[in-house]
Amino acid sequence: MKNFIYKSAKAALLVILFTACSDDFLDLKPLDKEVTTTFYKTEEQAIQALVSVYDVLGYQETPGVSWAPFIVMSDILSDDAYAGGGDANDGQDEDELNNFNIPATSKIVQAIWIKNYIGVYRANTLLEKIEGVDASAEFKKRLIAESKFLRAYFYFEQVAYFENIPLLTATLSGPSEYNQPQAAPEQVYNQIALDLTEAMADLPTTIPANEAGRVSKWTAQALLARVYLFYNGVYNKELQAGSTTINAGVVAGYLDDLIANSGHDLLENYTENFKLSGENGKESVFEISYGDTPAWWDWGYVRGGEGNLSAQMQGPRVTGSDNWNRGWSFGTVSQKLVNDIQSDPRFEFTVTKQEDLDGSLSVGYQHTGYFSAKYSSDAEHWGTDGQFELNRTCNHRVIRFSDVLLMAAELGSPNAQEYLDRVRARVGLESIPATAENIYKERRLELSLEGVRYFDLLRKGTSFANEALTYSGIRGPNYIGDQQVFDVEFNPATKGFLPIPQTEIDLSGGTFVQNDGY
Repeated sequence: MKNFIYKSAKAALLVILFTACSDDFLDLKPLDKEVTTTFYKTEEQAIQALVSVYDVLGYQETPGVSWAPFIVMSDILSDDAYAGGGDANDGQDEDELNNFNIPATSKIVQAIWIKNYIGVYRANTLLEKIEGVDASAEFKKRLIAESKFLRAYFYFEQVAYFENIPLLTATLSGPSEYNQPQAAPEQVYNQIALDLTEAMADLPTTIPANEAGRVSKWTAQALLARVYLFYNGVYNKELQAGSTTINAGVVAGYLDDLIANSGHDLLENYTENFKLSGENGKESVFEISYGDTPAWWDWGYVRGGEGNLSAQMQGPRVTGSDNWNRGWSFGTVSQKLVNDIQSDPRFEFTVTKQEDLDGSLSVGYQHTGYFSAKYSSDAEHWGTDGQFELNRTCNHRVIRFSDVLLMAAELGSPNAQEYLDRVRARVGLESIPATAENIYKERRLELSLEGVRYFDLLRKGTSFANEALTYSGIRGPNYIGDQQVFDVEFNPATKGFLPIPQTEIDLSGGTFVQNDGY
């Protein structure tokens, strides 16, 4: 599990703020802390700063606010999973997302908002300070490209969740700049496109094993495709990266290049993707690292560790087992997904059935008898030390090569049929015509329970999302609880976007306007 993120010292870049009574004291430089005036000087310090930006990718909780792992929350919003948890009180905040009855005071929503702006701030800081580092032009070029990619990633997650957000491409200089207005979504997406196109020009094409976790040119191309599909689907517009128009043909060309020249490929067996042996493997185009280094015990500062909370939250509540240990049964898998995928060869590697479990299973809220098999509390991903719930060792596969093949096919690559066939042949399925409908359906089978489904629904339009996300009376043989507990009604007035956190509206002094439907 050791990689670039772990091997580099985690940097906490502390800015010491002094409020004292004398000019003499203000003139003194602190001798026991790293501060911005003495940092960003050497290559080592620049790498530490870069690691601090990458580190935010793995944030799944905001201390004192809430836990909000991306995979769990996005799947709960989708029709792949319910909120789950130990009981109705345990999963109350998650159930608000599941039922689209989300208050602006939601702690989960606030945690997502804060996380992404921490990432943006750190990326902006490094971009501003990098020229002062004593290093080669080549070294700086790569760090600038990585920082732009990471800023684009944080902004994409933020704008896809919230739509109307401030766009900050520089750090704020003081209180007079605190009340930033919300930008038009078009501005944010075009900045994302610009960051990614500039990043891909300077990112390396290969990442050595000792730097696993760092992004490449191919990572930027793949993320741009995901951004384009969402933006074009929701707004029916093309991206504008500076003076360059990014349309379907341009993005398909990037993906064809990736497919032909990157060295990425499908793993021979579908199930390898979610095993330790598949981490940072040839199918992984973008992966966020998690693990048990350092071993972590502190429940008060969970983000200080590196464990995957999605795996802990989604694992079944099993004791006395050699194969699972005490997950929390959030994100219980829906019968709707089971109905769609149960005849597909990928089903057994996507969904764990309760009859597959040994030991003693405790039944939680919204129990369906189905759990995620991709991110779970299975024995292979137990940490070797520390508090076991906080040290799950499975990485988050953000973009897999199979997703790249399907995106390229959907975008109209001349190789669309070949790409769809490759995805299906890997699991022993015969060729079907590469129609838009078949390609989209294949995404449901290939990528379910990976945090992709909700955004795939939203980009097909509000009416489409409403039809998919509003359902009742769908019940499996192992469901426990009244049917109303499992019925979901989408709120089309929101278009699927989360509310702007009330704390942010209050802090904005009236600058922010709440999203529609809240």
